[in-house]
Amino acid sequence: MTRHLPILIVVLPLAGAVVVPVAGLLSGRLARGLSLGLLLFTHLFALGALRVALQAGPWRYELGGWAPPWGIEYVIDGLGGGMAVLISFMGLLTGVYAGPSLRQRSGLQAAVFHALHLLLTAGLLGIVVTGDAFNLYVFLEISALAAYALLSGGGDRAAVAAFRYLLVGTIAASFYLLGIGYLYAATGTLNMADLAARLGGSAPPAIVATAVALVVVGLAIKTALFPLHGWLPDAYAYAPTPAVSFISASMSKVGVYVLLRFLFFILPAEGVADRVLDLLSLTAAIAVVAGSVMALAQSDLRRMLAYSSIGQMGYIVMGLGLGNAAALVGALLHVVNHAVMKSCLFMVSGNVQHRAGTWAIAGYAGMGRRLPLTMAAFVVASLSMIGLPPTGGFFSKWYLVLGALERGAWPYVLAIVTSSLLTAVYMFRVIEVAYLRPAKPEDAPRAEAPPAMLAPTLVLALGVVALAVFNQSLVEGVLRPALAGVGR
Repeated sequence: MTRHLPILIVVLPLAGAVVVPVAGLLSGRLARGLSLGLLLFTHLFALGALRVALQAGPWRYELGGWAPPWGIEYVIDGLGGGMAVLISFMGLLTGVYAGPSLRQRSGLQAAVFHALHLLLTAGLLGIVVTGDAFNLYVFLEISALAAYALLSGGGDRAAVAAFRYLLVGTIAASFYLLGIGYLYAATGTLNMADLAARLGGSAPPAIVATAVALVVVGLAIKTALFPLHGWLPDAYAYAPTPAVSFISASMSKVGVYVLLRFLFFILPAEGVADRVLDLLSLTAAIAVVAGSVMALAQSDLRRMLAYSSIGQMGYIVMGLGLGNAAALVGALLHVVNHAVMKSCLFMVSGNVQHRAGTWAIAGYAGMGRRLPLTMAAFVVASLSMIGLPPTGGFFSKWYLVLGALERGAWPYVLAIVTSSLLTAVYMFRVIEVAYLRPAKPEDAPRAEAPPAMLAPTLVLALGVVALAVFNQSLVEGVLRPALAGVGR
């Protein structure tokens, strides 16, 4: 089975999405155990595939024995394999976290949640391992459909927000599909490696420019890049915590991954890609500050974290736009850091709501003493969000600053510093409420969240620490090899 790891990474959760609802007819526990088992094996297979790719170079897997460019191929390299490991890990943790919140549902209802969770995981994994631009679109839609359903599960407001996301997401997907249609018209191929070879030749520049504009706008909507972020705050604020913990950690990061693939691995280094990257870096610099300012104005922790995500995604896209080696390392390092710390923060919000019944920041009064482990995880993740040394967030921002200085982009350095200061203000506001304001006795919870919710939260908090301690190993062992030969 080892030689089939690239396809098993996608097939396991995809098949599970079909089988788990059937298991749910028999037992909710059986459905949950089957789902978590499949996610565990998917993660282990992703780790194995990444190890092979780092040791032996990109691993190309032809589906059905059809050689590319006619057939679809999956490609596991340092970049795609690393993303697959991150997605499968976050999928496993959030699957564990979802257990207590599903106990009030019937076995079939819980199984449907697990099936959608597996379908979303399969779609995201398919995006990062496929080597075909149209196959990527198929997985983009699979993951989007699962995300719409998961996000709508938090009540009436969540359903409205998910419907708005569906409308916007459909437009974004249409832009992407039209873009690759233009690329096919210009080159006659959809295989990414073949596209890269042909676009470096005599492809019509006007058609290519139109294609790139459509693809980039579609992906910018998917990543909620300011000012195309309108769908995100409500979608994140009203969704069930297990769903938003996974989606905030993975979906927007996958959009950045696709941008990186197109702008650095497929398109020629000069020309339209260069102009697009300049525009993206400018837009991202605005997003970094704007997202932090909007987060500062919120009184609901979920909405604060949602607006914060807009600013944090700005850091990542800014790194892509700057495009030099340091900035790209900073962007990818921040992809990992943000996935771990933001998922941890959303889990903390879910833990507090589970015990205290509140999303409001004011309701966190006294939580530092009442829920010490949960709030300790919040503090660790918050310090990393701010970028205080020696947290993981500090190192990714440090690389971004180095990249900006290398290009002489002092306004971008100012944007990073300003956003970090604003992040400190709204994060320390929550910490101050939790540790320095007393709780009303009748409102105070008496125990931590259930172990199935608390354990993933603490694992992610430890992950924040591990990313700080082992950041150099991650950079030199995975990120730099993955980015070898690309950059501006």
